[in-house]
Amino acid sequence: MAKLLDKPEQPAVAPQDIIEMGLQMGAHGAAGLSLEKLRQHPSGIDLGPVQSQLPERLATPEKTIRCDIPQAMADLHRLFDEFQRPDSSELRLIGRRHVRSNNSWMHNYHRLMKGRDRCTLMMHPEDMASQGITPGARATLASRVGSVEVAVEASGDMMPGVVSLPHGFGHSRQGVRMQTATTHAGVSCNDVTDEQYLDVLSGNAAVNGVPVTVRPV
Repeated sequence: MAKLLDKPEQPAVAPQDIIEMGLQMGAHGAAGLSLEKLRQHPSGIDLGPVQSQLPERLATPEKTIRCDIPQAMADLHRLFDEFQRPDSSELRLIGRRHVRSNNSWMHNYHRLMKGRDRCTLMMHPEDMASQGITPGARATLASRVGSVEVAVEASGDMMPGVVSLPHGFGHSRQGVRMQTATTHAGVSCNDVTDEQYLDVLSGNAAVNGVPVTVRPV
């Protein structure tokens, strides 16, 4: 037992060695593709046209992917009923990635954050009218777990009954040390995401389609 405890740990494999092994074991390893060869071509190497791996790589007997599994088909009626919106004041919140910043990655870069507010709640004009909210006005977005105040942007691209808040904002929290990002802090969709709202079919956490209300401030 003492000998086992005294046995030195094996050294960790370096990241470049893992990449090298992957290249050698891959489809182009036999042709001499290596990490050194990639270093010699920093702009990339043309390995030819993409070759389809399907359906040969599929492990199903029919070599097809079944989307009409019984469990999913049986759940369609419940899903249809859920979208009937018996309560017209209840909306569903989904996220989105803003085209200028994608997520929080670029929120500390002035040239991408300057200009108009990017952290807005997109809402269909019909839903805005029913709640007495005008474009650009601030509203309270609330769920079972919390609420945030955000400017509302009218969008005919939104489905009635659905509102959308961009990912990656909420930089006003204590400890954030990014000056540009905190100047455009915005609000975080995590503050209204309900941890008890689950996908019925799979049991997974549902971070989109969260029931919310939107009221004028």
